[in-house]
Amino acid sequence: MGSIGIWQIVIIAVVIVLLFGRGKISDLMGDVAKGINSFKKGLKEEPASEGEKKDDDAKVIDHKPADVMSSQKTAEKSEK
Repeated sequence: MGSIGIWQIVIIAVVIVLLFGRGKISDLMGDVAKGINSFKKGLKEEPASEGEKKDDDAKVIDHKPADVMSSQKTAEKSEK
């Protein structure tokens, strides 16, 4: 009485198909498969070496302060 038989599984599957439609279910299963494949691919990738990690983590922002830029613009305008 506690176990689920094959007929109960078939009835549940038929009800799910009737409620959601075959197209929605196939789209959902396709998305699940893509997610699983992406997860497996991520596991297979080799971790980056320590040197590569440091290069990726370090972000250099190359900019000049506003007062330096404004003084350069005024110098350029005076040269013209």
